[in-house]
Amino acid sequence: MAKSKKKVETVFLVCEETGDYNYTVRRKPGGEKLKLKKYSPRLRRHTVHNEKKK
Repeated sequence: MAKSKKKVETVFLVCEETGDYNYTVRRKPGGEKLKLKKYSPRLRRHTVHNEKKK
């Protein structure tokens, strides 16, 4: 029997201040939306990034 593949979705992390799509993340569906502090190359500092689907 073949193993079943787990569903994984690709989401983007969008900078709150500039609106740039700086990062992509693969994660399991469901749960809360991600909200992380990541580096923004345009602003050259760490800002809050929110999850956004395609």
